[in-house]
This record gives sequence, C-alpha cells and structure tokens, in this order.
Amino acid sequence: MQAFKLFAVTRNLAIGLALATGPATNLATAKDLGPTSLGCDNFPKNSARWIDCAARAPAKSGPAEVDAQLFYAGYWLARNGRYQEALSYLRQTKVKNARVLTYIGFATRKLGSIEEAMGYYAQALAKDPGNYVARSYLGEAHLARGDLPAATEQLQRVEQGCGRDCDAYRELAGSIARFRTSSRNNG
Repeated sequence: MQAFKLFAVTRNLAIGLALATGPATNLATAKDLGPTSLGCDNFPKNSARWIDCAARAPAKSGPAEVDAQLFYAGYWLARNGRYQEALSYLRQTKVKNARVLTYIGFATRKLGSIEEAMGYYAQALAKDPGNYVARSYLGEAHLARGDLPAATEQLQRVEQGCGRDCDAYRELAGSIARFRTSSRNNG
C-alpha cells in the first residue's frame, strides 16, 4: 500500500510539474512521459549522481517498488542512449509487463538486434494490444529491416488507436517519411 501511495504522489507531482513548466503536454497523446522517482529526479538523467541513486533505490524497497525502480532506471538509461546498461536493469524486473517488454525491445533494437527486439514487442502487444508505444517501435523495427508495408500497417493501427495527434503516431510517421526519402535518394 505504501508503494502505491508513493507511486501516486510521485505521478501527481510529475504531472503537476509537467503542467507548470515548459510547453503544454497533452498527457493523453504523449508517447511516453517516463517514470519518476522523488529521490533521483533531483539529479540530471545520465549523471553519475543519478545513476548511483537509481542503482541504490531498489535495495530499500518492497517487490513491487523494486520493479518500479528497476524500470525507472532502465527506461531513462535507454532514453539517454545507454542501451546495454538499460537492459541490465530492465531484465532484473520480476514482472515483465507490457511497458517493461517494450523498453527491453527498444534497447535491444537500438543495439542492433532487430529480430530479437521484434519478439519483445510481440510479447508486449500480446499483453496489451493498446500499447501504441510498442506498436510504434515495432513499426520502426520493420523499417530497420526495410519492410515499409509492415511499418505502414503498424502506423495505421496506431492511428486507429490514438489518432494522428499522439506522439506514437507522429514519431512513426516521421520515421516512415525519412525512410521513403532515403529510399528515393539511394534508389
């Protein structure tokens, strides 16, 4: 119960901070705002102090909070291009929910293992077919394999689920447009 309260307070603070600072973010269409941590968010992501904080946090927590902290560290490491380190955290989670599987796939794809990443996206989508972040990343994996029709199919499914105004749609649509431009320039 305490872990749930901490999560709720942390999430509410993050939403409040997002609304109070910077450009307005439509929370319904944001691709993925990322997890938060009251203790570690005071440090810049990817800094030595943040990494130390994120690494120590799970030891102080119960099982559900440990998974939340492991996901927190893995997510932000992946989003900052530290894919191998991200995987070391994400793979330690006890519960491999759709979000964890999505980011294992993301980090794996960024390390060049496209086929393996696609398996993680498939697992994430089996658990949550409405995970449009996973669907968008699956589309990017299809592009990495040169499969424009499969990527376009994922884009259509993202559009059906969250419209053209969500980050998952915009990012995959941009990747497809760059792929088409690159294909025309190289072909």
